[in-house]
Amino acid sequence: MISKAQFQNEIDIIIANAIREDVGDGDHSSLACIPADAQGKAKLLVKDDGILAGVEFAKQVFAYVDKDMTVETLIEDGNEVKYGDIAFYVEGASQSILKAERLVLNAMQRMSAIATKTNKFVKLLEGTDTKILDTRKTTPGIRALEKLAVKIGGGENHRFALYDMIMLKDNHIDFADGVAEAIEKTKAYLKDTGRDLKIIVEARNLDEIRKILDCGGVYRILIDNFNYEDTRKAVAMIGDQCLTESSGGINENTVRLYAECGVDYISSGALTHSVYNLDLSLKAV
Repeated sequence: MISKAQFQNEIDIIIANAIREDVGDGDHSSLACIPADAQGKAKLLVKDDGILAGVEFAKQVFAYVDKDMTVETLIEDGNEVKYGDIAFYVEGASQSILKAERLVLNAMQRMSAIATKTNKFVKLLEGTDTKILDTRKTTPGIRALEKLAVKIGGGENHRFALYDMIMLKDNHIDFADGVAEAIEKTKAYLKDTGRDLKIIVEARNLDEIRKILDCGGVYRILIDNFNYEDTRKAVAMIGDQCLTESSGGINENTVRLYAECGVDYISSGALTHSVYNLDLSLKAV
């Protein structure tokens, strides 16, 4: 996984690029009718029920736009919210509040939706030892925000990108002429390059699991698109030789059943690619 410093760097890039995209050479709507010295105050109003996410990100946005803006936080990231709640107040130059408004809302609405969905999966897994993971099925350019939202919702992050973990999936295996060949080539690559990266390998059937175990040196086996019976068999075969992960179309109706098969992790792209934004607004007070 990437370091906290690397993750923060991704957040910094997102903020700078989003402000560039949205503001350009100036917020002319505000410049046209709001005096430069006008001071204002606004509240972040919750208009939906769910898990709040993005408060700390919003603070970073406000600070980037105008270091003199101040935020009074009433509800922290990860807390349940309901219609009518006020998450925070922001005070400062009215032009600055308006410049930051859309980025704060766009990010917090999506982050809160992801945190809410993740939290639902987490609750469905209560009483098991299985953890819910996100995937790389994220919105290009804002992956760090979406993965941060998963953590806020109580889930765990999978690898961040292609560079921080090796994951041999079906196409890698087929292009390498087999799962054993893919693993051995990967081990050689890591040795030759001096890289210390964990290896996850996808298995499409029980025979591939046997081959993966014979090779050894794998951090986690991805038990992909298995039914419940074969998942239980796979978990029994693997034992404590490495960690296990189920994936492949697992939803809110099936996640508990897969967890009860004994897997360590369940990954779901739906945490980030299939959510409806939580309704939030920033209102002048």
